[in-house]
Amino acid sequence: MEQPLVSVIMPCYNMAQFVTDSIRSVVAQTNTNWELLIVDDASTDETVEIVRNLSHDDERIRFEVKTQHSGIADTRNQCIQMARGHYLAFLDADDIWHPEKLETQLRFMTENKVGFTYSTYDWIDEEGHTLNKFINTIGNLDYETYLRNTIIGCSTVMVDTDIVGSVIIPRFRTSEDTATWLGILRKGHLAYAIEVPLVSYRIRRKSASSNKILASVDLWRVYRQQEKLPLVKATTCFISYAFNAIKKRL
Repeated sequence: MEQPLVSVIMPCYNMAQFVTDSIRSVVAQTNTNWELLIVDDASTDETVEIVRNLSHDDERIRFEVKTQHSGIADTRNQCIQMARGHYLAFLDADDIWHPEKLETQLRFMTENKVGFTYSTYDWIDEEGHTLNKFINTIGNLDYETYLRNTIIGCSTVMVDTDIVGSVIIPRFRTSEDTATWLGILRKGHLAYAIEVPLVSYRIRRKSASSNKILASVDLWRVYRQQEKLPLVKATTCFISYAFNAIKKRL
């Protein structure tokens, strides 16, 4: 029986150095029933030319280019609007999927009839060399647990919109993925853990998420503006998040 279509969501902006490896990691998947939806957010480097050339080699790759830069949330939402499958998998344009990523995750979700999964991942440097570091899942996450430990790696996530409902990415600069997962978990769903590494997450010195002050301010906005947590609870969650974030990097 043919596997259900998985729509892969890949926004990109100035990713000429990395995007080829990310696209090839999708093409190399053991599960072949996917569509790769790439939207370029008005890059100023050679990203558009590189992706356009690669999209010509595989009809499963659909590529759109924005004429004006508007940020990652809007770009991800445009990718989602292109999706024809009800399974959505997220991949940042500098990360790399392991070949069995989609097969493993889809099998788990269909067999267990769950709508939201995430997995363990490992770290690589800008050149793609392993850093011998694994970020492990911490089990099946509910809303309250995730508030205190934003452990979910965006490129490890797959959701079934038939179960969790439509997915709309809120407009935050660095914490838009955290805000998205909180929105799903708030509805009573769980994020189910797949405890094997399925993704290599690239650590980049100049990435927006590497600016810890900016990321911390953005997360505080998620707590207070989107989740509307009282000050005391937001502070408690933020301290717990900071502690777990430090522990994750040790």
